[in-house]
Amino acid sequence: METTIERIKLSQTAKDQLTKLKRITKLDQWNIICRWAFCRSLSEPAAPSPVPIPQDSNVEMTWRVFGGEMSDILLLALKQRCYNDGLGTDKETLATQFRLHLHRGIGYLAGDPNIKKIEDLIELATKN
Repeated sequence: METTIERIKLSQTAKDQLTKLKRITKLDQWNIICRWAFCRSLSEPAAPSPVPIPQDSNVEMTWRVFGGEMSDILLLALKQRCYNDGLGTDKETLATQFRLHLHRGIGYLAGDPNIKKIEDLIELATKN
């Protein structure tokens, strides 16, 4: 499936939060933690706040690197979420909503005092 999102560049705040998450979970790749964060945000019933997010870090990846083997599934999940939230699924809306969900999810994971190791991510994903 062809994606409308080419490249992802994170904010410095998100980079700092990812650095913390890498340290505590021992996951060594940004993209894997970003997938967890994106899914964490999608699990929230409310849409993310439409706030401007700077692209001021040196962390950048392509959509394929972000999604890996799951890139098509993650794109479909994003489109479905945009549809459910009453938004369009045009290229710009998808890119904006992806950035909002990704950054919100990174913030949620980094701010969760219960995440101290990778097993805590798994527990979070399977508790409901």
